[in-house]
Amino acid sequence: MRIGIKGKELHAQERKPANLVFVIDVSGSMNQENRLELVKKSLHVLVDQLQPTDSVGIVVYGSEGRVLLPPTSAEDKQAILSAIDELQPEGSTNAEEGLVLGYEMAARSFKPTAINRVILCSDGVANVGETGAEGILRSIEDYARKDIYLSTFGFGMGNYNDVLMEQLANKGEGNYAYIDTFSEARRIFTESLTGTLQTIARDVKIQVEFDPKKVDSYRLIGYENRDVRDKDFRNDKTDAGEIGAGHSVTALYEVKLASPAHTDLGTVRVRYHHASSQKVEELSEPVKGQNTLSPDVTFLAAVAEYGEILRESPYAERSSLGDVLKLAEATATGEEQLEFVRLVKDSMAISRN
Repeated sequence: MRIGIKGKELHAQERKPANLVFVIDVSGSMNQENRLELVKKSLHVLVDQLQPTDSVGIVVYGSEGRVLLPPTSAEDKQAILSAIDELQPEGSTNAEEGLVLGYEMAARSFKPTAINRVILCSDGVANVGETGAEGILRSIEDYARKDIYLSTFGFGMGNYNDVLMEQLANKGEGNYAYIDTFSEARRIFTESLTGTLQTIARDVKIQVEFDPKKVDSYRLIGYENRDVRDKDFRNDKTDAGEIGAGHSVTALYEVKLASPAHTDLGTVRVRYHHASSQKVEELSEPVKGQNTLSPDVTFLAAVAEYGEILRESPYAERSSLGDVLKLAEATATGEEQLEFVRLVKDSMAISRN
């Protein structure tokens, strides 16, 4: 069963002006084509989408952090792009110093009516300064309370630290994405740019309550690090996730029904802080069951099963990559779905070797 929510879409011209500070990892670990070079190409795409009312500052860090470009109007895109093109790998990785400088720049250029956001591009590896998450996270939380948010974009494979990058974005009240191809960069910074930059709802919590008379058992697939206790659903001091304009969030449940039914199986509630009004709002809708799965939900089930197999979940003991491939091939349509089919085939080839 799929539970999905989507934020209100805004046109590019409806977006607030953006004061952005790029904090870019230029350490030796970024010296790969799919890391620093992909960062440069990705930021070109982002800058090309900016409006004259936006501004960009750039901080880089290797062994130490330094300001590469002070806040510059997006009217002068060539100056911003030239600074990005100059990036070269250097030294070890002092992520703490880079973020401190980036937040200090964002604080100095802060505008109450604008989007004030730090954008971190890194492989998440930190080996100089405060290398663990805790020390960095405390200051990031403080800035988030002052409406300076953090988005993190991960690049690279191998020693890439996904956990740190996600933790940083969580504490910075922002979004996180992994970029491994230029096409993914185009999607995030072109089709989804407004949602990436402008948050419309903060501390979004979703609660699903199934009717025990109609549902024998259920389990949420994934989201272990996003779990909120039932008693904290209406505790508005509890930190939760953010939704950008047009962003979608999907949760999958494995459900065993007491009997086949099209009737309401329960209730889904959404509670959030409205970013504009600053008021807490709560919505509720019935959870409706169907006897057959749509092709979209069947494809999502294949993706979920693939994840369960990779993590060696006990729930996937009777599943195989062949089962996943059969489901995915039968329901894949768009380019992103076909890319998943190729990924499953690659996994099967690797597992045979």
